[in-house]
Amino acid sequence: MAYFLGIDGGGTRTSVWLGDGEGRVLARAETGPSNPVKVGFAAAQREILRAFRACWRQTGVTATSQAPHPKLLRAACAGIAGVDRPKVYDRLLSWMRGHIPARRHLLRSDAAIALAAAVQDGPGIIVIAGTGSIACARDDQGKLLRAGGWGTLFDDRGSGYDLGRKAVAAALEAFDGRGPATLLTERICRRLELVDIPDIVFKQLELQHVAVLAPLVEDAAREGDLVACHLCDAAGRDLAQLTGALLKRAGWQHRSPPVFTSGGVFRSHRVRQSFARHLRRIAPQARIEPLERPAVEGALWLARSLDRKKPGQKSN
Repeated sequence: MAYFLGIDGGGTRTSVWLGDGEGRVLARAETGPSNPVKVGFAAAQREILRAFRACWRQTGVTATSQAPHPKLLRAACAGIAGVDRPKVYDRLLSWMRGHIPARRHLLRSDAAIALAAAVQDGPGIIVIAGTGSIACARDDQGKLLRAGGWGTLFDDRGSGYDLGRKAVAAALEAFDGRGPATLLTERICRRLELVDIPDIVFKQLELQHVAVLAPLVEDAAREGDLVACHLCDAAGRDLAQLTGALLKRAGWQHRSPPVFTSGGVFRSHRVRQSFARHLRRIAPQARIEPLERPAVEGALWLARSLDRKKPGQKSN
C-alpha cells in the first residue's frame, strides 16, 4: 500500500494525518506547537517527529520500526507557520528530507494548506485569525499570494494575540484613568489569577497565554461592554484590510471569489460581522464562508497531488 502524510504545524498544536491513495485517512495524531519562529527549530522538529511516529505506529506496518521505508511513504506535505521566510524554509525542508523518509517532500505555510483544504487547486482566499493572523490566496493563474503573518512583534493584527494584548492594554488604561472602565479588567484578573490588573507586568506570559484572553473580549462585547465592542470591531476591520489587499492584488474587487475564514477569532459573532461589513466595502461581491475542513486535510491533498506530478514539475 502507498501512504501519504499531511502535517499542519502551528503556534498552538501540530496535527498529522496519514492516508492512502484512495482518499482514506488511516491514522491521526496531535502534539504540541511547531512554529519554528516562535518555539525554535528543535522544539518544532521534535513535535513534528512525535506526531509522525505516532501516526505511523497506528498502521501496524513494520511495527518494530519508528519510521516507514521510503517506498511505502510516497509523499509528505507539511504546512508550517513561519516558513515563508527563506532561512526557515530551507532549514526545515532539509530537516524533513533527512527525518521523514518519504519519496517526495513539500513544505508550505500553514495558510497555504488551509487554502488547499478549502479550494484544492482552484482560486480563492483563506484568512486565518488564531494565535496569529495571515491571509493567503491562489489567483487565476495558480500563483500563491500572501499578506500579513509577520509575527506578533510587528504584525498579526486581528489575531487572538492582538485582541488579548489590546484587552490587557485597555484594562491598564482603565486602571490609570486614561480610558473608560471595562468588564475586561475583572475577567482578565480572574483568568490569569491576578489580585489586580497591574500585577500582570510580573507575569511570565507566553503568546498563547495572551491569545486565550480573546474569548473574554467577545463575552464582554456580548454583554454590551463598549471597550470590548470596539476591540471586536477593530479586529474585524483589520482582518478585512488583510483580505482586501489580496483581493486587489488578484484583481478580484469586482468579482465574487470565495473568501474562507478560519481560526478561533472568527468564532466571535461581532468580529465576523465587522469583517463582512468592511470587506464588502472593498469587494461587494465577495462570498464569505467558514472553512469547514481542517487545514491538515489540505496538506494531505497536496501530498497526494505531489505524487501525481512528474519529477521537477512545479507544485503550486
